Amino acid sequence: MLIEGFRPGVAERYGLGPQDCLARNPRLVYGRMTGWGQEGPMAQSAGHDINYLAMSGALAHIGRHGQPPTPPLNLVADFGGGGMLLVAGVLAALVERSTSDAGQVVDAAMVDGSALLMAPLFGAFASGFWSAERGTNLLDSGAPFYDCYRCSDGGYMAVGAIEAKFYDQLLVGLGLDSDDDLPGQHDQPRWDELAGRFAEVFATRSRDEWAAHFEGLDACVTPVLDMGEAQRTDLAVERQMFPEIEGVGQPAPAPRFSRTPPADPGAAFDEDDPVDALGDWGIDPARCVDLADSGVIG
Repeated sequence: MLIEGFRPGVAERYGLGPQDCLARNPRLVYGRMTGWGQEGPMAQSAGHDINYLAMSGALAHIGRHGQPPTPPLNLVADFGGGGMLLVAGVLAALVERSTSDAGQVVDAAMVDGSALLMAPLFGAFASGFWSAERGTNLLDSGAPFYDCYRCSDGGYMAVGAIEAKFYDQLLVGLGLDSDDDLPGQHDQPRWDELAGRFAEVFATRSRDEWAAHFEGLDACVTPVLDMGEAQRTDLAVERQMFPEIEGVGQPAPAPRFSRTPPADPGAAFDEDDPVDALGDWGIDPARCVDLADSGVIG
C-alpha cells in the first residue's frame, strides 16, 4: 500500500500519482488523504479540522445553547473522519484485493468523513427528532441527564443516565425523590429546572467524594479526568491502558486481538537515522543502504 497526504495534483506532479504507481504495480492499494477531496470547488483550498467540521454540518451542533459552537479538539475530522476512515478504506481494499487481485485508489476526504460520522444525527434531524438549535437536544448538553456538573472543589462529574433504570439510580445517588415535585426525566420544557436541581446537589461535594459515592451505583456517572489522572485509575492500571515508554505514559494499541496481539510499543525511531528505522520495519539492510546512497532517503 501507499499513502499520500498532499493537496490534489501534487503527487501527480512528482510522478507518484495513482496512475503512475498502479502502472508499476496493479495490486497497489493507494490511499489519499485530503481535506476537501480530490476535486470540487474547494479542492485546492487550505483547511483544518475546524473548517471541515464547519462545512460538513457537524460543528454547528457542538456546544451549549446560546453559546458559540465549540471545537471538539481536532478529534472528529482529523482523526475520526480522516485517519480512521482512511484506515478502514485501505483495509477494505486489501480484503477486496484478495479476491480480485487488483489494487485501487482509496480517496478519503476529511469533510466527507465528518459528514458520515453525523449520519445518525442527519437522520434524526430529518425525522424531526433533533433540533437545529444547539444545546437543546438529548446528547448535546440539552438534557440534564446527559451533561457535566461542577462539584464543590471545581472538578466535574459526567452524567449519562439516559435509560430509565440508570436515571432512577442517578436520583438515588443524588438523594432526590421523583415524587418530590421533581420534573419528569423527559419533561423537556422543565429541563432547565431539573438541571438546576442536579447542579445544586453536585455542588455540595467534591468530585472525588461523588466518584466514591456513585461507585456502587449503576447510574452512568463518572468523574471527569484529565490526561494525567486518567493514567492512574484502577481501570487504566489493570487494563494496561497507558504503557510507559521512556518515562512517558501513552495510550496502548487498540482494539485488542485475541490471536495476534500487537507487540508492546517501543521507543521512537532516531529521526537522524532513517536507515535504522527502515531496518526495524523489516526492510533488508542492504536495500536501506542503497536507498540512502541514492538519495531516496536521507
